[in-house]
Order: sequence, then C-alpha cells, then structure tokens
Amino acid sequence: MKPYRELTKEELVQLKTELEAKYKEAQAKDLHLDMSRGKPSADQLDLSMPRLDVLNSESDLKDSTGLDCRNYGVLDGLKDAKALLAGMTGVSPENVIVYGNASLNIMYDTVARAMIHGIMGHTPWCRLDKVKFLCPVPGYDRHFAITESFGIEMINIPMTVTGPDMDMVEELVQKDPAVKGIWRVPKYSNPQGITYSEETVRRFAALKPAAEDFRIFWDNAYCVHHLYDDKQDEIPEILSECVKAGNPDMVFEFCSTSKISFPGSGISCIATSENNLKDIKKQMTIQTIGHDKLNQLRHVRFFKDIDGIKAHMQKHAAILRPKFEAVLDILERELGGLEIGSWVRPNGGYFISFDALEGCAKAIVAKCKEAGVVMTGAGATYPYHNDPKDSNIRIAPSFPTPEDLAAAAELFVLCVKLVSVEKLMETK
Repeated sequence: MKPYRELTKEELVQLKTELEAKYKEAQAKDLHLDMSRGKPSADQLDLSMPRLDVLNSESDLKDSTGLDCRNYGVLDGLKDAKALLAGMTGVSPENVIVYGNASLNIMYDTVARAMIHGIMGHTPWCRLDKVKFLCPVPGYDRHFAITESFGIEMINIPMTVTGPDMDMVEELVQKDPAVKGIWRVPKYSNPQGITYSEETVRRFAALKPAAEDFRIFWDNAYCVHHLYDDKQDEIPEILSECVKAGNPDMVFEFCSTSKISFPGSGISCIATSENNLKDIKKQMTIQTIGHDKLNQLRHVRFFKDIDGIKAHMQKHAAILRPKFEAVLDILERELGGLEIGSWVRPNGGYFISFDALEGCAKAIVAKCKEAGVVMTGAGATYPYHNDPKDSNIRIAPSFPTPEDLAAAAELFVLCVKLVSVEKLMETK
C-alpha cells in the first residue's frame, strides 16, 4: 500500500470522504466494546474455578510445617507460599515476604514507608526538599499515579527495544541524589511487551547511585505470562545480579498471581535483600498481624509448585494468543505500509503498544469512543497523563470475546486512518 504521506491533497480529500462514510456505518452499529484495561476474560477466570473447591470446612487447614492457617502467626507468609512465588521470579524463598491480593498495594506501601519513615535509617523522603523518580515511557499508569499522589517529581526515560535508555538512567542516578527510585516492568513491559536485554539488567545491577537510599522498583508482573511455548523471553535474576555487582540492597522486586488465579483474590510478594526485609518487617509488625494464610494455602494446594503455575499459564496462553494475533494481523493488514503507525509484536504480557503519528493519539481514542469502543486514555502511559508527542495508545486485547475484539480492532484501524488523513491534510 502507498504511504499516506505520498498522497496528493486531492487523493487525501477523496480518501477522507471514503473513510468518513465507513465511520458513519460503524457508528450505526451501536457498538459497546472495551479495550481499555488488561483484565482476564471470563474464559481465563474459569480456569481457576477449581481452586475454590480446594478448601472447605472439612479440609485440613494446616500447612506443610503443621501451622494452623486459621489462626494468628507467620507475618511474612507460609513457607510453601514463599516457595511458590519465589519460583515465579527465580529468587530464593528466604528473600520473599508474601502479602495479600495485589502487588500494587505493596508498591504503594513501599513508597509510603520511604516517605514517612525512610529506608534503612535514611532521612524520610517527606523531609527532603525534592524527591525524584525515573519513569521509562511509555509505562504503567498506576506506577505513575502512586508517585504523583506523593508529590514525587517524575522524569521521563525513553524506552528502546532492549529496555530504558540506560545512558540516561546512569547519568541521572549517578549524578543526582534527589533521584530515589525508578519504576520498571522488565519482562513483557506494560504496554510495549519489551523484555530487557541481559546487558540492560546488568547495567541496572551495576548502578552507582548518588543516593544511598535509591531503589529499583522491579515490577515483574508478567514473569510467567508467555504467549508461546517456543518463544519465551527470559531475563537474568535481578537480586543475584545486584549481589554480584556489590549492590545487594538496591532492588525491591514485586509479583503476584492477580492474572494467574483471580484478580482481587490472588497472593503477591516483595522480594529483596535481608537488610531490606528487616527494615520492612519493623513496620509490618505495626501495620498488620499477617495476611490471609488460608488464601495462601489455597494457592499452594491448587498450583503445588512452579511447574503447576507454568502448566496453568499454558492454558491462559491458549486463550490469549489468538486474541493478540488477531489484533496484530488486523494492524498489519490494514496499516502495514501506510506509515501512519507502528507497533511491537510481543511474546507475552497483556498489551500491544501502538504509536500513531504525532498529535493524533487523543483524536484517535476520541473517535473510537464516539463509535462505541473504549480505549485506554491517550497519555495514560506517561507521567501526569502527558504524552509529549500525543502518539502512544495502549491496546488491551485480553477481555473482549474474539468476535468483539475483531470488531473493536477493525474500528480502531479505521479511526487511525481517518485521524491520520486529517492530520496530513493540515500540511498539504
């Protein structure tokens, strides 16, 4: 197909007329579709229904150590639950604290503790004149919401095909003591689906921060969320890499079963060094008597071990893979060669990242909404909801049915074409 930029003004006008007619037809269908959030579909949730039958009033509610999971005790999580989550990330169970239903809660609490109490004896961040976080973009909107809620200044770090721009990360971290953290989704990143290279991971581990209380917030949310059996991205284990580099305390790693079992009723963890664990537990003993051990036991009994999780995730992949491929095929068929957008074909995760022509993302999302398809808000993948190029759009293929997804994707590419033509006409 001929690139839109090569079309004459007359050709663009004619094309616009044709596209507007198709858009009116789409509006007449009265669609009510949603590609805004990365939620598991009903079919995926059904995979975990047997987990509800694992425990009942007749069950033995003691764990493998003999602990009565109905009662108080075990602040940092059941031994077998630690092993289960450690297996997902490749860390040692001794480095794990098991929490409740969502890693987002842990990330918020971790930032809050640093703000109020400081990290390992350092000045609480709330007493400092300035606190900064590095934010690789496009990135996860809820990360940015946490730091914004605490008044932390956020600095954009461009993503590359191998991870964040590490030259920029190293310069800022090593020169500015106000830089206290960086958000990261290292595997099948949200939203691009990029997995960090070995070099990128090792450069993170070897950082020499100006701030002794600088921490990498390593959100390994999609560590087992592969789409393919024969194309599975892997990364070096960050905690051990930090130990090798002489920075054992520099990482807080997070993961959960939110998109493995049921969102809202999963289990989650933080994995970090012994020193960090001691610091965290000092506050935890005041904050809680412990998290839901029955839910931890339910997960252990259902999945058993990491092999059980991997087998379960193959079932998830069988549902997700055709959805991703359907969207990607429509993008390629309808937009390939037009030079009005680009995207990454991920091997896992929950999203497809689309980059439109500069200045078009908000208009595309608005057009989709007017025709009955809700997308993630334009700008959401950037701090302060401000995409300086107004180009990135996150596509979430997981939740709709295959039929609804195809309809939504077809409308999306139509809106991309129409808005792109209008944008190009401004320069003709």
